[in-house]
Amino acid sequence: MRTRTLLLAATLTTGLLTALPATAATAAPARFSDDFNGDGYRDLVTAAPSATVGGKARAGAVVVNYGSKSGISASRHTVITQNTAGVPGTAETDDEFGAALASGDLNRDGYADLVVGTPDENGGAGTAVVVWGGKTGLSGAWTVPGPGSSAAHDQYGLTLAVGDFTGDGRADLAVGSLGKDVWVLRGGFTKASGAASRFVLRTELEAGVIHGAQGLAAADVNGDHIDDLVISGTDERTYDDGQLVYTGSADPATPLSLQTFVHSGAWRTAAVGDLNGDGYDDVVAATAPGSVSANDGGSVRAYLGGASGLRTTPQATITQNSPGVPGTDEHEDWFGHSLSVGDVNGDGYADVAVGAIYEAIGPDWQTGAVTLLRGSAAGLTGTGAQSFSQDTAGVPGSAEDNDFFGSAVRLSDLNGDGRADLSVGAHGENDSDGAVWSLRGSASGIRTTGAVSFGPAATGVPATGHPHLGRLMGQ
Repeated sequence: MRTRTLLLAATLTTGLLTALPATAATAAPARFSDDFNGDGYRDLVTAAPSATVGGKARAGAVVVNYGSKSGISASRHTVITQNTAGVPGTAETDDEFGAALASGDLNRDGYADLVVGTPDENGGAGTAVVVWGGKTGLSGAWTVPGPGSSAAHDQYGLTLAVGDFTGDGRADLAVGSLGKDVWVLRGGFTKASGAASRFVLRTELEAGVIHGAQGLAAADVNGDHIDDLVISGTDERTYDDGQLVYTGSADPATPLSLQTFVHSGAWRTAAVGDLNGDGYDDVVAATAPGSVSANDGGSVRAYLGGASGLRTTPQATITQNSPGVPGTDEHEDWFGHSLSVGDVNGDGYADVAVGAIYEAIGPDWQTGAVTLLRGSAAGLTGTGAQSFSQDTAGVPGSAEDNDFFGSAVRLSDLNGDGRADLSVGAHGENDSDGAVWSLRGSASGIRTTGAVSFGPAATGVPATGHPHLGRLMGQ
């Protein structure tokens, strides 16, 4: 989603948030939806949902690495768990705190707030919390209320998205689950009372009912300056996967209404951004292996936005056999397992990072790779694409079996130079400890000079029990 004015080291034993220096913020909404301390730089949020906390296996932890003129570093961070002072709840076995992440300035105080989903809380009923941003970083939290009946919200907090869906200039929070509903909490949040109100969005289609909001994203696909909600899920009757697009509206009677259904060929991943620089957000959706041909390894399709909304015919379908795309299309590569959209080279066209989680590198199996596809005046293209793995010169580490490099990707400008940097998660690195990489954006694309990489030990997250560090926001 395009940035708009309206929105967008703790230890695991003591649970105390460390204060980081930051410049004072005004009462205006945060400039960036992921600047938690108001210093003018985007921050990177990474989850280790299987981290052991207070002796509880798979309780989960979230790491925030603060951006700066030099980007992020392993040392400049905060760790948040359910044992952190001010965060509701208690770290428990199998909670997986951090399984979903979103951010935005919910209370309009000039600092972005972090929303953390814990869908396995209370035996799978699920919950979510808002951790408030501030001058000294993140501190204090509010529990997002769930429906009254646990049967109605299996894994509540499974997916999250922040956007202004009601056109009132205030950020709203959308919360998904494995059920048939998406809850939208209206803007007007305060630290004391939370959201102003909420409503339920029933994700229905003529062909059936979408079962489970497996992905949520906010985007302005029709250029009316009101965010639309993109929901990825599965049709209960046909079992087809795809994206529903609900159009945002200032009408209190129908604040969100179904605009279109994009059948993407069966995978739950979608990302949003303006690929062709025309002022309308576009949707990039992944397709499962075998959707384009019997033996393809996955693909991505670009659907362009416009004044009438999202077009249902794809502008481009790209695989690893498309012209300009490095590598070879192989069955079960899972090209498109993860997606993120951002302008890497500052040319005004958003680019797309594509993770291929099972890509083999030489003799190494399920190592993983990330491809950067370029945006252009025509939309998504394979021309000028780049590919990265742990065998790429300048990328720290080395390709090994079961690293799953690219299990998560994120494009965001972490050093304030106007070009999106590429962050990559590999949840299988070092026998499932997990790790994160940050590669710089530049006028020529992603470069590996000055690349940063760190694992759990550098952030204070114990490697006990394989924490799977590497879940990134939007994944």
